[in-house]
Amino acid sequence: MSRVRQPPLVTGISPNEGIPWTKVTIRGENLGTGPTDLIGLTICGHNCLLTAEWMSASKIVCRVGQAKNDKGDIIVTTKSGGKGTSTVSFKLLKPEKIGILDQSAVWVDEMNYYDLRTDRNKGMPPLSLRPANPLGIEIEKSKFPQKDLEALFHGMSADFTSENFSAAWYLIENHSSTSFEQLKMAVANLKRQANKKSEGSLACVKGGLSTFFEAQDALSAIHQKLEADGTEKVEGSMTQKLENVLNRASDTADALFQEVLGRKDKADSTRNALNVLQRFKFLFNLPLSIERNIQKGDYDVVINDYEKAKSLFGKTEVQVFKKYYAEVETRIEALRELLLEKLLETPSTLHDQKRYIRYLCDLHAPGDPAWQCIGAQHRWILQLMHGCREGYVKDLRGNPGPHSPMLDPETDARPSLALAHLAQTASLKRGSSFQSGRDDTWRYKTPHRVAFVEKLTKLVLSQLPNFWKLWISYVNGSLFSETAEKSGQIERAKNVRQRQGEFKKMIQEVMQSLVKLIRGALLPLSIREAEARQYGGWELKAELSGQWLAHVIQTLRLTYESLAALEIPNDMLQNIQDLVLDLRVRCVKITLQHTAEEVKRLAEKEDWAVGNDGLTSLPCQFEQCIAHSLQSLKGVLECKPGEASVFQQPKTQEEVCQLSINIMQVFIYCLEQLSTKPDADLDTTHLSVDVSSPDLFGSIHEDFSLTSEQHLLIVLSNCCHLERRTFLSVAEHFAKHDFQGVEKITQVSMASLKELDQRLFENYIELKADPIVGSLEPGIYAGYFDWKDCLPPTGVRNYLKEALVNITAVHAEVFTISKELVPRVLSRVVEAVSEELSRLMQCVSSFSKNGALQARLEICALRDTVAIYLTSESRSSFKQALEALPQLASGADKKFLEELLNKFKSSMHLQLTCFQAAAPATMKT
Repeated sequence: MSRVRQPPLVTGISPNEGIPWTKVTIRGENLGTGPTDLIGLTICGHNCLLTAEWMSASKIVCRVGQAKNDKGDIIVTTKSGGKGTSTVSFKLLKPEKIGILDQSAVWVDEMNYYDLRTDRNKGMPPLSLRPANPLGIEIEKSKFPQKDLEALFHGMSADFTSENFSAAWYLIENHSSTSFEQLKMAVANLKRQANKKSEGSLACVKGGLSTFFEAQDALSAIHQKLEADGTEKVEGSMTQKLENVLNRASDTADALFQEVLGRKDKADSTRNALNVLQRFKFLFNLPLSIERNIQKGDYDVVINDYEKAKSLFGKTEVQVFKKYYAEVETRIEALRELLLEKLLETPSTLHDQKRYIRYLCDLHAPGDPAWQCIGAQHRWILQLMHGCREGYVKDLRGNPGPHSPMLDPETDARPSLALAHLAQTASLKRGSSFQSGRDDTWRYKTPHRVAFVEKLTKLVLSQLPNFWKLWISYVNGSLFSETAEKSGQIERAKNVRQRQGEFKKMIQEVMQSLVKLIRGALLPLSIREAEARQYGGWELKAELSGQWLAHVIQTLRLTYESLAALEIPNDMLQNIQDLVLDLRVRCVKITLQHTAEEVKRLAEKEDWAVGNDGLTSLPCQFEQCIAHSLQSLKGVLECKPGEASVFQQPKTQEEVCQLSINIMQVFIYCLEQLSTKPDADLDTTHLSVDVSSPDLFGSIHEDFSLTSEQHLLIVLSNCCHLERRTFLSVAEHFAKHDFQGVEKITQVSMASLKELDQRLFENYIELKADPIVGSLEPGIYAGYFDWKDCLPPTGVRNYLKEALVNITAVHAEVFTISKELVPRVLSRVVEAVSEELSRLMQCVSSFSKNGALQARLEICALRDTVAIYLTSESRSSFKQALEALPQLASGADKKFLEELLNKFKSSMHLQLTCFQAAAPATMKT
């Protein structure tokens, strides 16, 4: 009894996955004792026994068949061991499409090949129709994914029998790692194969030469035999009969095949025509293709097709080709005209201009399109500038209101800068000293001329940079394509040299138009009368303020910086610098003139409220007015890079100096007007009192009305402060802002101020001293007093006491206004009183003893009382008065005089207290 073997066990399979008909090697244990012992083999449920080849008990080779399951076990069945098991599995992959030239490890069912090019059914195997390796070199399959190749060569095929055959795809797929030398060998193989095909018909003739020669020999032998026998003479020419037979056979053959051959000839001619159409369909379809691409705007495609057609058919002699190429030229000429029209259209972006110029150059357009575009752009800019002026002039004439209309914020955002500038300037104003009677809405209105300058500069800045860049591109050749650049480089360089001067004139014309338009609006007197109509035409009802002029100057400075940033030469921009300088000078003059008007209105704002320092707010307001006006000119006076000083010209220095002096003199005139203003004209409804000084305005009536003397004192006090501080501070402000002739301004102003001060002082002294002086003589001789016959003195008489009381009243009035004026005023009053007293004493012919004693008592009493206000003149007057008196005879008289003086001082101590204050070191007279 035989021993039972173990069932088969599959432990491995290589490869473990593949497409149907993949050859696999199965390894395991107990796989059979021989080929006859193997009775079953299934992989993934498919019976593979027919292809199985038993190698040993541990190895079987077979091919995987078409299975329904994608993955399954490998089951081996033997007679000796029965049905086995498997520890591994096999994965069946979907088969790829195999071409007729692809290598395959399995048998591929053959099918009839259908040739699309000949439309004929070939009943032959595909491998015999086309060589599997047309290049004749070893095929090396690439690892590139099929999907990537299909995406890279969309619509193409690697099958060289296909109409959409792609040689690049075929080489990547089959020869990606082939060396260059092998590819050269492949080229030689292709050439040999092509030569064999061309020699096919000739080879056929060569192979049948022997047959032709045998037929020729037979015919010659028959002809000779017939001649030798003389048969032709007896029975007629046999060769003639044979010729007739052959002719009839030929005619019969022609009759039989005439229709077929005719159809063949017609088919050949049709095929040839179709081949021509197919081969040259690019030219035949080009006119329609050009029209379609022009409508779509694909000018690059049109230019490329035109260049290709020109290179292929530009010099053809074929009439059909000439006809179609003429159609192409007609459409290209229309395209040139269209592109030139688009190029010269305005407005247009720089990108579009460069694009159209490049297209025209590629199309070999006549002339110089780039220069034509530059000229059109230049004319367009000038047209826009003059159109801007005309629009604003018409708007101004159509809106004659007191204020200019608001600018549209959507069209110009820069007026907000002007408003911000004005708001900043206006914030410098303090109190009501700078308020005018005009409506405050003027701050938010932009004058027409200012709005025009802003719009004009914005227009230039929006157009000129592209214009300049277009010229730079024209010079460096970046406007042209590489082809056009190489072909016209020499000619273009010549054109650039010739037209550089013309372009410079264009830029200068734009700059001159810009400057003249602005001058016509802001400085009409600076342009010639012949140009006034073209650049002017503004109805100048009011002069622009300095603030608006400063804003215009800032706008022009920004414009200059923007243009300079384009690297435009400075000599082309010099006109703008000159305009800015003229506007700066004009702004300074206008600002100083307006400042003088503001200063003139300060007199209306005088409230006559005197502070502890004896001043009203007028000097402070004046200084602030000057400071704020000069501060508003800070940006105007500042010299930007490349700018000249406003005070460069001596004439300007003189005019500005005179305007500055005029401001000072206007204020001095205001002071004079205030000092002489009648009481009825005074506005006391706004009068304020400093509560910190209880005795302030002690001599003023309860209704706070001021006398003319008090006006004089207040103005005098202000004059003193102006002389000591304000005018010097104003001079420092002028010097700080680099004004020329500050010394002259100060000198002339100080002289005028001193003259006014002296005149007002004399008026006040006349008003106060004359009544006191006039009361002395009547008081002395009151009651028929006689110096020759009088009683012994008992004290100072009343006239002197009355004079001292009047002097005290003057002291009180002056002290109430300004303490600093007291010494100056009282010194002059004392001088006048002492001079009058000296005159009266000198006029007395003789004195009695008692009279001399009385006179000396009164003179000494007055002198000692006002001692702190004595000057050299008053001392001299008192001395002359005493010298006119007889000398005291004894010491008793002197003692008596001393007692009377002490009694007087004691009795009037309270009234004389005001004369006991410490006198200043110096007293101005």
